[in-house]
Amino acid sequence: MRSTTTDGAWTAGASTAKAATTPPAPTPAPAPAPAPPDAHRPPRSPRPAFALLGTVQATLVFTLASLAVPLPRIGVELRLDRADLILLSAAYGLTFAGLLLFGGRLADRYGGRRALTAGLLVFGAASALAPLTPGYGTLLAARFAQGLGAALVAPAAMGVLRALYPAPPAYSRAMGTWGGLAVLGATAGNLLSGVISAAASWRWTFAVPVAVTAVALLLGPRLLPGTAPEQDPTRTARGLDLPGALLATTGITLASYGLVLTDARPWGSAGVLVPLLGGLALLAGFALVERRAADPLLPPAFLRDRRRGLGLAAVALTASGTAGVFVLLSLALQEDRDWSAPRTSGAFVPFAVALLLAGRAAGPLIRRYGAGRATGAGLGTGAVGLGLLAATGLDPATPYAYGLLPGLLLLPAGAAVSFAGAAVLATERVPAQDGGLAGGVLNTAMELGPTVVFAAVLTLGTDAASLAATALGFAALAAAASRTR
Repeated sequence: MRSTTTDGAWTAGASTAKAATTPPAPTPAPAPAPAPPDAHRPPRSPRPAFALLGTVQATLVFTLASLAVPLPRIGVELRLDRADLILLSAAYGLTFAGLLLFGGRLADRYGGRRALTAGLLVFGAASALAPLTPGYGTLLAARFAQGLGAALVAPAAMGVLRALYPAPPAYSRAMGTWGGLAVLGATAGNLLSGVISAAASWRWTFAVPVAVTAVALLLGPRLLPGTAPEQDPTRTARGLDLPGALLATTGITLASYGLVLTDARPWGSAGVLVPLLGGLALLAGFALVERRAADPLLPPAFLRDRRRGLGLAAVALTASGTAGVFVLLSLALQEDRDWSAPRTSGAFVPFAVALLLAGRAAGPLIRRYGAGRATGAGLGTGAVGLGLLAATGLDPATPYAYGLLPGLLLLPAGAAVSFAGAAVLATERVPAQDGGLAGGVLNTAMELGPTVVFAAVLTLGTDAASLAATALGFAALAAAASRTR
């Protein structure tokens, strides 16, 4: 802050000569007003800060996927039935998805870096507790707590990212890279969890989020710019939309839980219908409350932007396609082909390589052809990959080299570009003061996509039919996205 000084007034002295020759004594300059504790001070180079935020974002999704491969081993060790394993696998995602909207609003209200620090403390503490748990109950509670912390971290990280790149073109370029981090984290989770659980124990998979959290808490104050809390007095005076937050959180969690249970119970059972219908009723109530709220948790107009809606749909569908392939192929390789956990993880190495290479190409493609066309091209490529996997990937008699490998190369290549373009579409027109809201909505789409779409396509009967239906969804949305500039 630049300070201004004022000259002291001339004093009427004993003689005019003295007054004319004696220089005036300046009054002390007022001290500069202290900067707000979370005021925005952008770093000289944003790259280290972006690398830190990106690692945190990828770790959140890594943690979501890290129990998928070792889940059968956890069931044997803790003597769990299928329903217990399903809930354990879903617990992190339930609180993560349910609290994201509220987490985004908290980040906007109190400042992104503050919310990020608070979320990291919860996420890190839960991650440290999880491997020490002696039984199912405490492990389940730790997974729920991990999701709670992640729901604060994810939207807050995007709020800090907005402060890191205040210029809209730079922010769009950054989001082009950010969009691919989720599928990268999921791929790393599936690859490393099988290796770690086979070499040591599934409990060591929690060392990754603990280590990343510790590094982020240590380096964050040095690398990350501050983000000032919301300064609009009219919005601040209205208070947080707590009724909307309660309805959204409970509704999303209950509906998601009901959908998750369809893997073990029929759709018509009370265990599925009660939470599913209860959650949908609460979400309908949330929509009514938001229309009347003075400062809604999710303003209805936020989702009316066509480009934003298309981007969110692409994020949800791409997340569903990649997550579905991980789940279905992991089970098929271990159960139908009798592959070990490390060998199953190794099958996805080409997936990871293709993902990394396509992720590096996504940014230039978006800049040259636009976010809409890039998203459409990514979805189209992913549709071909899913179609190949549906046709040949699940047949245990078909060799890996031409039964699985082509699809495991095309799907991630398309998903990386689709995620990147969709992230730009979903966030590029969002005002800076709603950066946390944008992060909450984007991550909610990413979390709910696999739950909703995957549960729906599984009703088609066979795994091949589920993959084929997802491929058709990719192709339909690709046609819509390609017409968007």
